Amino acid sequence: MRHRKAATAAALAIATTAGGLGGLVTAAPASAAGSVHLAKIYYNSPGSDNRSNASLNAEWVQIKNSTSRAVSLKGWKLTDASRHVYTFGTYTLGAGRTVTVHTGKGRDTAAHRYQNRRAYVWDNTKDTATLTKASGARVDSCGYNNARRSYVTC
Repeated sequence: MRHRKAATAAALAIATTAGGLGGLVTAAPASAAGSVHLAKIYYNSPGSDNRSNASLNAEWVQIKNSTSRAVSLKGWKLTDASRHVYTFGTYTLGAGRTVTVHTGKGRDTAAHRYQNRRAYVWDNTKDTATLTKASGARVDSCGYNNARRSYVTC
């Protein structure tokens, strides 16, 4: 492993000196800086769909902050293809943290937010989650088309 790192560093130094990779060496890919993104959607809660609060809360979306800084999600929106909208109030997602947005009712915490709905949001076979900033700029989307599974990793 050590030999491979040394060889890669040497090749990079030679290419940079020769002008071959100059711009790429100083500019890291956007994904390396991290992002706030949809991580997982659990769209088909276990058991029968009886609209109990426990069943509604077993339907959720996880949002991950993979940056090295906290990000305010105030005014950000999570929507599905049918245009159900959950809007974050005053809320900050810590660096490296994940928040789970449940469909049903509950008490909001740093790790769990609740839409306070009495009906399901996420279709059991096909849907798309979209996360947008308060400005309306799209941050991320994640779709699925699979009735055999209960969740999708985005």
